[in-house]
Amino acid sequence: MIPAIIAIAAFIIDTIIGDPQNKFHPVAVMGRIVGVIERILRHDRHSDPTKLVLGLVFTIICLSLSYYFTRGIVWLLENYLPIWWLKIFIEALILSFMISPKSLMQAGLGVIDSLIHNNLDEARQKVHFIVGRDVDNMDEPETVRATIETIAENTTDGIISPLFFFFIGGLPLAVLYRMANTLDSMVGYKNDKYLYFGRTSARVDDILNLIPARISGILFVIAAAILHFDYRLAWKMIVRDAKKHPSPNGGYTEAAVAGALNIRLGGQNFYFGKPHFRAYMGDAYQKLCARHIKETIQLMYTVTILFIMLIIALLPVVPLWWHNGF
Repeated sequence: MIPAIIAIAAFIIDTIIGDPQNKFHPVAVMGRIVGVIERILRHDRHSDPTKLVLGLVFTIICLSLSYYFTRGIVWLLENYLPIWWLKIFIEALILSFMISPKSLMQAGLGVIDSLIHNNLDEARQKVHFIVGRDVDNMDEPETVRATIETIAENTTDGIISPLFFFFIGGLPLAVLYRMANTLDSMVGYKNDKYLYFGRTSARVDDILNLIPARISGILFVIAAAILHFDYRLAWKMIVRDAKKHPSPNGGYTEAAVAGALNIRLGGQNFYFGKPHFRAYMGDAYQKLCARHIKETIQLMYTVTILFIMLIIALLPVVPLWWHNGF
């Protein structure tokens, strides 16, 4: 039951304190390390094949550093810290930095607050902090859509995937996943700068999220049933629309949320002034409004709790070789 206790404690810690926004946050440290290694390896003068090879080396170095550094911390805890509950607390604290339900909730509530007070410009700026698309010309429904899509997709990236990899491989694998996700967010772009250098990082993130994204989609359907949303349509939209998403994983949660709330996601996005159309997900039975952000947050938290319950239920039948140290 130790892994379940750690996961529950991490969720409670995140619920109470959330992600401290400072330079000492582990993910912020990861970002600085990635930046240093990138500056050493990536140069515009390199040929495309060279960028591809160096991008592979870059990914291996970053993932190896995150995994073995965390493994070293766990080894020290298990061998040199005799207080069992303090070991659990420290692991739970580190795991809490790998998940972000409270940050997603705060981001969504911030946008809601601005929209309630009819401050669309402020709402756009808040959305700007959580999405990569242009926000200057967004109307209220588009601001709501961007927020919902971010919360839905990041339920996988920021919650379920780290917990999934913690479950199957302990804290080192959870941190490795978080590093992979950080790499994707920093270099996984299809532009001139990162098309070749960032390709491996983007593919690794896609592969790691394959199973968690589909678990998340199913849990969103169950959450919709619990919260008395349209769970039947949530499942129908996963089947119909999930594969339309440009990401191999993002569509499973976005389509589920669209169906559950009877809304339509996707549409025209702008990046650096250029339009990019994202396939529609769901049907527009309801006009997007601030209430749908709140409902998405409710779904996100319910999915998180359901996944932790799933971990607890599976513990008796899944051998956790990595946790023999306790």
